[in-house]
Parts: sequence; C-alpha cells; structure tokens
Amino acid sequence: MQSLAIIEAPSVLGLRPSGVANLPTALLRAGLLEGFDVARSDRLEPPYFDPRRDPETGVLNPTAIAAYSTELADAVEAALDQDLFPVVLGGDCTILLGNLLALRRRGRHGLLFLDGHTDFYQPSAEPNGEAASMELALATGRGPTVLTNLEGRGPLLKDEDVVAFAFRDGHQSAEAGMQPLPPALHAMDLTKVRTMGIEAATRHALTHLPTAYWTHLDADVLHDTVMPAVDYRVPDGLTWPELEHVLTAALTDARCRGLDVTIFNPHLDPTGTITTRFTACLHGALSTRAAGL
Repeated sequence: MQSLAIIEAPSVLGLRPSGVANLPTALLRAGLLEGFDVARSDRLEPPYFDPRRDPETGVLNPTAIAAYSTELADAVEAALDQDLFPVVLGGDCTILLGNLLALRRRGRHGLLFLDGHTDFYQPSAEPNGEAASMELALATGRGPTVLTNLEGRGPLLKDEDVVAFAFRDGHQSAEAGMQPLPPALHAMDLTKVRTMGIEAATRHALTHLPTAYWTHLDADVLHDTVMPAVDYRVPDGLTWPELEHVLTAALTDARCRGLDVTIFNPHLDPTGTITTRFTACLHGALSTRAAGL
C-alpha cells in the first residue's frame, strides 16, 4: 500500500481571489483523508496577489507564479523521494506547472489533462491575463520565458506526451482567438469521449501516456448541472460515474506519479452538498489506488 503526501497549494496567482483558495480546507473537512495513511502534509502559502497585468508578458503575477512553482516542485519531489503519492490541492490551474517541474527534474513524463477547458491561450488572447487559462500552453513551451523555461528545464512536456480529455470549450476558445492545439497533442474532446464511450476512451487515453505521468483534475470537467461551483462555467461535461471511471483508471495505473485538484470553489456551494459529492468521488479513486499499489 502506497502512502499519501498531501500538499495544500491554495494559489490564485493565475486567476483572482474568488474562493478556490479554500478548496483544500473544504475537501479536507469533508473527509477526503479518512482511512488513508498520510505520511507527509505540507501547506504552501502563495505570494501576494497583484491584480495588475504585467506589461512585459501580459500575464498576471508571472514572477510570483514561477517562484511558487519552484517551491511546489520541491514539495512534490520530496514526496516522490519518499515513495509517496502526492495529492496536490489547489488553487487555480497554474499549480500544474510546479507539479510538472518536479517530474521534469527526473526526466520525461506525460500528463492526463482532465479539464473542461483546453487552457491553451496565449497572453494576447486571454482577456484578463490569467495564466490559469494558459497552463497547458505554458507547460508545452508556449508563452513567456519566465513561465515556459522554469529552472532552464522547459518545456516541461512534449506535445505527444499529453492527453487532453473531455474538454468542451472548442467553439468558445476559437471565438476568443486562442491558438490551436498542436497536432501531436492527443486531443479527446467531450464529443469524442462520448462517441467512444467512457471505458474505451479511457483505455485509449492511457495508452498514449509514457512510462510516468501526472493527472490533472479541474473540477469544471464535470457536467455543469452537477458541478456549478466553478468560476468559468461551460454547458455539458462528464457525469459523476464517468469521472469516477477515468479517475480511478488513471490513479490505479502504476505509471501515475501524482494528482492535483483545482478550481472547485466552495464559496459557490452554500449547502455543502457538492463538496460532499466531490470529496466522495476523489476518496473513492484514491482508495482504489491505495489498495492496489
């Protein structure tokens, strides 16, 4: 049985102070860790959020995000060094950069990207300069050097080592002028996932990942009717059973090195019912991981 390392990373540097910083506290209070052997716990407080767009890069808080990514990479790497399974609780999606930097220090790796959005914007097309709409582009080396070449190790990912799964913002992002996804990146939008069926689509996704990979989960990959507690809502999405299937398959694969959870905003869940259901989903997948490895 592999023990867990819980890393709270409540950064909103790539978004805005909206409530997602309370994701770790909400999930932990709802019982996310009940029954698990947690061998390490860390909480990394982010730098001050500056609402001014950086004039050189066009991005909010680029230097602070880079510094925080290095700090987070250190925490993730420390967990990996102890043969622990890191679970990183965000925060906005820019925490992905620190997680991937930890793996990049060890060599080549992949990414299973479970997100309702492709997050492949370039600064000129992102209306607010939010790097949480750019992190997949940044991780594959597209964007300002301060964020694409962390520790001189950029890009953090090769295009062909990424699977973007169940996104549904194609029309929206095209209208906004987002750069297209590169042809080598394995793009499986929600329509393709539904056409294949969740079981076949999950198998297909996992076959395209290398011998080590990270799993990124943005809560807005879920259907908008069951997960309205996110900052940028998009119609449709995965059902709870569909997410539970792909997440369990991803985490029980021995190649998976860690998980991050982002964008869930407990301030938009006044009754706590969504928090409870989301926690149960995560707990189930992690329990299967803990039992199987």
